[in-house]
Amino acid sequence: MQFRQQALAKLQSPEELDLPVRFARPQGWLVLSVTLVAVAAASVWAVTGSVASTVSAPAILTHGEGSYILQSPVAGQVTAVLAEQGERLPADAPVLKVRTAHGDSVVRTVAAGRVTGLAATIGQIIQTGANVAAVEKVAHASDPLYATVYVPAENAAAIPEHAAVDLTVSSVPTQKYGVLRGHVKSVDRSAESAQQIAAFLGDSQLGEQFTKKGRPVAVTVRLDRSSATKSGYKWSSKGGPPFDLTSMTTASGSIRLADQRPVDWLLP
Repeated sequence: MQFRQQALAKLQSPEELDLPVRFARPQGWLVLSVTLVAVAAASVWAVTGSVASTVSAPAILTHGEGSYILQSPVAGQVTAVLAEQGERLPADAPVLKVRTAHGDSVVRTVAAGRVTGLAATIGQIIQTGANVAAVEKVAHASDPLYATVYVPAENAAAIPEHAAVDLTVSSVPTQKYGVLRGHVKSVDRSAESAQQIAAFLGDSQLGEQFTKKGRPVAVTVRLDRSSATKSGYKWSSKGGPPFDLTSMTTASGSIRLADQRPVDWLLP
């Protein structure tokens, strides 16, 4: 009854209908204005702004022509190892001496390079076609290093020409010396198998390691040069590490992809 009496009392006072009605407080208008400004700014940024993204993948430092596996053209017993690991040899240089049924035979390099691995030892019996050494194709100590980054195939198409690359080198403390700088030189057109990677690097284990998550695309990175560092290459730190870099050193590469406009994410 009390609520009904209050309602009847209001109906008996029509003059109160002329009182102004407050739709929003000043604080509410301020919040609305700020919200509209933020939405407008976000819309402009979505159309005119850009977002940078990167793709990270395993990498390795090599010389530009890669390596090859030296195989024995004869079967027999190894009687002498004529080369040392790390030694730089010219083309047709002796590596092994093998005693065969027809006399001694010498296994020689196919192309000039540095011996990165020896798989044969004195006294070992080898068959024709056996892997006896891995040779990196480098003729001179001054030949520059490159990095090969094995990128997932689905990301390769998004890598622009000359994209910036940061390389975290396994043998270099990153917190102290930073990352190695470089730029994309080329992107292969097709994904590589474990056998193809092993043939280029001269190491079957690396071929299997780089294809654990599928067949990747090889991205060749030209390392930025610098005369101010011991290694001769540019680092994110001022001086870089106080030692030279060597080939066949593993690393992790971070490649900057093409910038994207946020509005593109909303478009089909």
